[in-house]
Amino acid sequence: MKQVLDFEKPVVNLKEKIAELKKFTNDSEIDLSEEIATLEERLRVLEDDIYGNLKPWERVQMARHGERPTTLDYIERIFTDFIEFHGDRNFGDDAAIVAGIAFYKDKPITVIGHQRGKDTKENIRRNFGMPHPEGYRKALRHMKQAEKFKRPIVCFIDTKGAYPGKAAEERGQSEAIARNLMEMAGLRVPIVCIVIGEGGSGGALALGVGDHVHMLENSTYSVISPEGAASILWKDASLAKKAAETMGITSYELKKLQVIDEIIPEPRGGAHRDVDEQSKFIDTVLSKSLQNLSQLNEEELLEKRWEKYKQIGQFDIL
Repeated sequence: MKQVLDFEKPVVNLKEKIAELKKFTNDSEIDLSEEIATLEERLRVLEDDIYGNLKPWERVQMARHGERPTTLDYIERIFTDFIEFHGDRNFGDDAAIVAGIAFYKDKPITVIGHQRGKDTKENIRRNFGMPHPEGYRKALRHMKQAEKFKRPIVCFIDTKGAYPGKAAEERGQSEAIARNLMEMAGLRVPIVCIVIGEGGSGGALALGVGDHVHMLENSTYSVISPEGAASILWKDASLAKKAAETMGITSYELKKLQVIDEIIPEPRGGAHRDVDEQSKFIDTVLSKSLQNLSQLNEEELLEKRWEKYKQIGQFDIL
């Protein structure tokens, strides 16, 4: 791993010690197998204790991990024959959102997702995964195409939020997000949404109106970032850790609130530790979701979608 989070340092230090003992054993005639076995058992217990009891802020850090798999990483492993399309047929192409057609278990499917970069150069090209309005319009173009050809839609969500720049606002950022919410609510094909990293505000929600909404175990989904909430509530962004603990942004909290349908487990240490295994976990849940949704006709699909969102939160009808 290139990036080590503060709470992971005890695990990394112990792994380094085990590696040193193994190297020493290989380079000498001294047998340290018993000591190594003892340390490996201690490592297992330590990992279970740390990764099995992550606090909200630690999950935020995991969701933001620089090596966390992206939409294209999962597309490569879960789908076949993916063809990416570009442009919104109005202004231009937004690299912060990828969209295209692929096969999933030999059936055509539309795949859309936020895409951030793996290094500085790519992050600049993809605007750090923060879409402009043309990105959301590109996504909607493919959603409407999927509806026309009766293809299910899979959306991968991973963004800090929609880009708040002046040019984006001039081109109708808020309208583009609002239109996606309206159109997705009425699409007559199955929609499965999966939060794979950060699900930030309306920028995430614009791809998040689905029949089934799932979250990776260490992803987050919130109306605002912890730093933003802390700045508003306490005028101090450094209190982000405190904000994260009160916002209810983790998968476990959102499952209790019925905002999401299912929590997708992650390999010990996070999705970045084993992308292939994480892809298999996603594939299992995705396959079950699409199978269940395929049994519904269009009217049943829309009715269940309406009921799903109607039961979230508390409100009064005047």
